[in-house]
Amino acid sequence: METKEPFETVVARHGPVVWRVCRAVLPGPADAEDAWSETFLAALRAWPQLPASANVQAWLVTIAHRKALDVVRARSRAALPVDPLPERPAPAAAEPEDAAALWAAVAALPDKQRRVLAYRHLGGLSYREVAGILGGTPEAARRAAADGLATLRRTLAGTWTERPAPRGTQEETRT
Repeated sequence: METKEPFETVVARHGPVVWRVCRAVLPGPADAEDAWSETFLAALRAWPQLPASANVQAWLVTIAHRKALDVVRARSRAALPVDPLPERPAPAAAEPEDAAALWAAVAALPDKQRRVLAYRHLGGLSYREVAGILGGTPEAARRAAADGLATLRRTLAGTWTERPAPRGTQEETRT
């Protein structure tokens, strides 16, 4: 009874041949690498059933050929862009150093105050719209926002530089 060599030895011995086959059949090195990897994954799965007397190199080249054809077929089915790609969005601006303190203070607010501030000041909703979402009256939403802002000011006193709102964005006039 013949014993087969370890699969690692097969990869070391026949890997360069399989690589050259994949590289010659496929147009790019990335595709060849994919086919090479798929070849040895398939070979590893089938290795226990391969007879010890089999021509391993021919067997691997056959698998590599089939995997290369799979890559070519997959490429032919891939969608091709027909329009120019849109510009990439600008990278997000880095948050100021004190943003972490602000976010921590916002997270520590009572749930209603935090949600009112988020909907009102980040979402741009009116107090009437905030009250419609959370329930209650616009006046109660206004009170919760005022309480939340007061808490934030106390919490962040001395650590956060409050910036004035741009002109024409006085949110308090909307209800």
